Amino acid sequence: MSEQLVQKLQKQAEFYAKGEMRFVKDDVLQKLQVSTAEEIDLLDFGVICVDDKGVIKMFNKYEGEKANIDAKSTIGKNFFTEIAPCTNNQIFYGSFKKGVEERKMDLIFPYTFTYKMKPTPVKIHLYRGPARPTNWIFVKWN
Repeated sequence: MSEQLVQKLQKQAEFYAKGEMRFVKDDVLQKLQVSTAEEIDLLDFGVICVDDKGVIKMFNKYEGEKANIDAKSTIGKNFFTEIAPCTNNQIFYGSFKKGVEERKMDLIFPYTFTYKMKPTPVKIHLYRGPARPTNWIFVKWN
């Protein structure tokens, strides 16, 4: 995929993050840094917290159930290569890396998961907390 096309898709994802595709409320984003794992498990969308290399620090119960993965078994594994290798591409992982490099990330885009499941459309929200360098992957399952 050309760099120009990836940049266009990232611009579109920035636009979506400001509009009606936004499914994570601002108050939830603000509370994430201080929320417990139990509180995050109660959310009705997937929540994955990863470090700058994509290593999983938190994987909520909802996402585990939807993806048919034991959430606890994902901790310490790389999201992009070990848990969801179908995301290891220029659109998903490339956008994540760019956000980490720029130290800001608030992108929303439609995506299709294909690893170990039939093609499943979802909405992805990549977010980097402003207070601390924490990266979040939110997944809205259709």
